[in-house]
Amino acid sequence: MSTSSSPDHIAARAVDEAMARFAATKPALPLAVALSGGADSTALLLACVEHWPGQVVALHVHHGLQAAADDFERHCLALCTHLGIPLHIRRVDARHASGESPEAVAREYRYEAFDALTSGSGDLVAVGTVVIAQHADDQVETILLALSRGAGLRGLAAMPARWTRKGIAYARPLLTVPGAAIRSWLRLREQTWIEDPSNANEQFTRNRIRMRLLPVLEAAFPQFRSTFSRSAAHAAQAQQVLDEVANNDLTSAGLPPRITAIQALSRPRQANLLRYWLWGQYAVTPSSAQLGELLDQIAACTTRGHRMHLKVGTGFVQREGAALIWRAPTAIHGGGAQ
Repeated sequence: MSTSSSPDHIAARAVDEAMARFAATKPALPLAVALSGGADSTALLLACVEHWPGQVVALHVHHGLQAAADDFERHCLALCTHLGIPLHIRRVDARHASGESPEAVAREYRYEAFDALTSGSGDLVAVGTVVIAQHADDQVETILLALSRGAGLRGLAAMPARWTRKGIAYARPLLTVPGAAIRSWLRLREQTWIEDPSNANEQFTRNRIRMRLLPVLEAAFPQFRSTFSRSAAHAAQAQQVLDEVANNDLTSAGLPPRITAIQALSRPRQANLLRYWLWGQYAVTPSSAQLGELLDQIAACTTRGHRMHLKVGTGFVQREGAALIWRAPTAIHGGGAQ
């Protein structure tokens, strides 16, 4: 790349620096790039091909949610053909039910598609690392969404740069890079991309944050991306400590956890243990009101005859002998635990 001091060249350096840092971590190869066809994933694919020629494949998920989805697929096919890399496409129906978050449902379908595409079955070779193109603006939006919902540390920790899902390593190499810098990097390469028309729809909270709040933050606090990222990292570190404490407490309380062992802890540690237990065992997150009521019931549970049947998530926490259990609605009506 030219050493010009033009604004585009200066901004684009952030992409090259982030990719150099990612390369230094020696990610497991081959890389599978989650390619939507938008600017961010297009840039990530090009950067990965430059760093690891012959060691990159692309994964595209067709969500079936809008007419433009076919244009995204065509762009991905043309780009991968030009680069000479394999493209694996998975078609899903990611429509959401009433009351569900469209973004959350689409994300879950996307990861299920990644699971299928990286399972080693079919025509896809084993993948070392799946890389996703979320960037610094996405991270800020995630933090602001978490704040708007009253999230705890786990939510404020936002998106990790690296994690593992079902035995596959995932990474976000561009998480420290502003979205504008990614577009500058692409313009210097005269590389086109597809703009998702839904990104301009302010019906979605994330879009309102991007279009209304981020420009204000940019004007008032120019370094907000890096400072927000540091706060998220602090929250993630604190959450890791809480998880370690909860794991030790749950080991002492047993599975299912004994009520007397929970009662021996302070109320904050009880809450920490219960969140850890419910999420780790059942992928259930209690609301603040549900957790408060559960803690009150545990405190009142001093006799053998004390019954407990509290709505938590989609199921119920119940007392079974000396311990707590969580049952899904079908398990309660059918008489069996799940």
